[in-house]
Amino acid sequence: MGAPMTFDEKNTWIYGVVALVAYGGYVATVLLRAHGASVVDVAYIAPLLWSVGAAVVAAVLGKVVVAARWPQEADQRDDRDREIDRFGEHVGQSFLVVGLVAALVLAMRELDPFWIANAAYLAFVLSAAVGSAAKIAAYRGGFQPW
Repeated sequence: MGAPMTFDEKNTWIYGVVALVAYGGYVATVLLRAHGASVVDVAYIAPLLWSVGAAVVAAVLGKVVVAARWPQEADQRDDRDREIDRFGEHVGQSFLVVGLVAALVLAMRELDPFWIANAAYLAFVLSAAVGSAAKIAAYRGGFQPW
């Protein structure tokens, strides 16, 4: 058995899983709507907005549930939690920057808005998922602050 999860680690799991599940739902919806045709012709804006909105609501509800289940942990955050959070945010933001630069390049090349929006959305999802994975690895595998 490993160490018990902290409040921040529980919320990190929720955030990362919610981001991936919401994005998976969006991709599945777009592919089903394409039904063999080009994905560029699919009405993707409403599913994308619903996916983002559902992810935000699910992450907030998950945090509320964790806080209600373990209220004594909700206000306890030590230096290690803050360092791990900072580390994970730096890792996640690097993916966000790369993805948004890619979206910028797509816009400069005047590609279809579908590709630009999807590059930006993928950048946000990768930022959340990889940042969360980095935090969880730091919690579970040990963390050496800089």
